Amino acid sequence: MNQQVSFADVLDAVEGLDVNAQTELIAVLTRRLAERGRQRVADTVEEARREFAAGQCQPMTATELLREAQL
Repeated sequence: MNQQVSFADVLDAVEGLDVNAQTELIAVLTRRLAERGRQRVADTVEEARREFAAGQCQPMTATELLREAQL
């Protein structure tokens, strides 16, 4: 039972909270966003390690990497 709630409805609901609850909500959302960001980095690192182990990439200098990224 995953019902979509509009952004406007969420904002209206938050406006109904007291200041302490709004502050806590901001803290919870900030922590969750940070965790998602950390997970994305961990996933990217894991993928890069798998590709390297499979021989799909090779070591290169920072200069070579920048040159390739600009192509």
